[in-house]
Amino acid sequence: MGILPARAIALEVLVRVEREAAFAADLLHTLLRGTVRREEAALATELVLGVLRWQRLLDVLLARHLPRPPESLDDPVRLALRLGAYQLRFLNRIPAHAAVNESVEWVKRAGVRSAAGLVNAVLRRMAQEADRPVETLLPASLSGIERLAVLHSHPSWLVQRWRAAFGEARTVALLEANNAAAPLACAVHEPSQPELVAQALRQEGLTVAPGRWLQRALLLGGGSPTQTAPFRTGQISMQDEASQMIPLLLAVEPGAIVLDLCAAPGGKTVTLARAAGPGAFLVAADRHAHRLRVLRQQLARTGTTGVALVLVDGTTPLPWSRQFSRILLDAPCSGTGTLARNPEIRWRLRVQDLQELHARQVALLRNALAALAPGGRLVYSTCSLEPEENEQVVAEVLAAVPHARLVEPVRMVAALAPHLRAGARPEMLLAPAAEVPGWSAAHLAAGGVFRTFPPEHGTDGFFAVAIELDALH
Repeated sequence: MGILPARAIALEVLVRVEREAAFAADLLHTLLRGTVRREEAALATELVLGVLRWQRLLDVLLARHLPRPPESLDDPVRLALRLGAYQLRFLNRIPAHAAVNESVEWVKRAGVRSAAGLVNAVLRRMAQEADRPVETLLPASLSGIERLAVLHSHPSWLVQRWRAAFGEARTVALLEANNAAAPLACAVHEPSQPELVAQALRQEGLTVAPGRWLQRALLLGGGSPTQTAPFRTGQISMQDEASQMIPLLLAVEPGAIVLDLCAAPGGKTVTLARAAGPGAFLVAADRHAHRLRVLRQQLARTGTTGVALVLVDGTTPLPWSRQFSRILLDAPCSGTGTLARNPEIRWRLRVQDLQELHARQVALLRNALAALAPGGRLVYSTCSLEPEENEQVVAEVLAAVPHARLVEPVRMVAALAPHLRAGARPEMLLAPAAEVPGWSAAHLAAGGVFRTFPPEHGTDGFFAVAIELDALH
């Protein structure tokens, strides 16, 4: 018996995510590019992301029928069981016999023939109980945070901290959003072309709807946008709407001197370059050479010129003698605002990682501020929901910079408003910094905070502040 391409690709991706700490989205993009039919590509994507999202719950359900914990099994066996269990529990359109038989076949091909009988027996038992409510299958000993975390397939420590920060209802909404398909948004680079681009995408079989927030954003479905002519010719870039808004907060003007400090993969760099226009001085920096190569490809694809690419570690003092009028610091972070898009993050992240990230982000922000010209503006942003990476970084750095202040909400609105769709309410995106605990100092409390929350905004979870230096200091 053969294995359908979708399941074969899904299992290959899951193995590499497990063994190489690779990112599923990157692997899927590489393996699916022009190699399989659209339906197979869609199924492979759903299988991979579904298994990664529901991994903890699947393991608990599998453990009911296993002689030892799933984590003690060989990788191919454990992943074949998860893949089969996901199809049985969540994909009613796939026949149970196909889900079971192909998982068995995979284990044989992976060189673990001795486990084929186990996989067959366990998945057949799971098929018999696939219609039972999942709550009735959980161990009676599970309660409180543990039960909530298993039901929604997240680490308990993450659920616990979110419930303390957001409350029960918002946490449940966040967990549900993390387990749903993330919106697939693109940025249209030419202001006059959203409808023309939308028409071209529809002609290639995609479904297209206006973005929720931005005039130049489109929401896509029904296929792979990166295989279309508008993507290949640089008319669009795939980018979440919240991510698209971050560089807009800089209010870059033509001819500005701009630094994009952690620039790769380059979606925000393209926006900055187009706002700065010809003759501007724009430096895009990153600490990794391979990421700069990705950035260079992005600039070439979109026809973006006038950008100097520099290999720089921003946690050390920056090498430029000149100062920049605009600086974007979209800092490397935990990514907890992107768990619907990158579900593997939830299983890799540890609470101690947040403190390590905090230290790095503080160094980045300090060095970036040192390169900001008097009267200039810096935007600090992350795709994290965690205060250690957001409020606490800003408060720690600005405590030592009395001539820096946060930009007021009304001026942040002014930067975003020209780009928003009719009816979009910017006050849903911005809050007074005075509402942030511990931000009572005048140069913090008067400012604004940009924040998106996946279940409420229909985007990834982003945090950003805009910081300005007094013109005379």
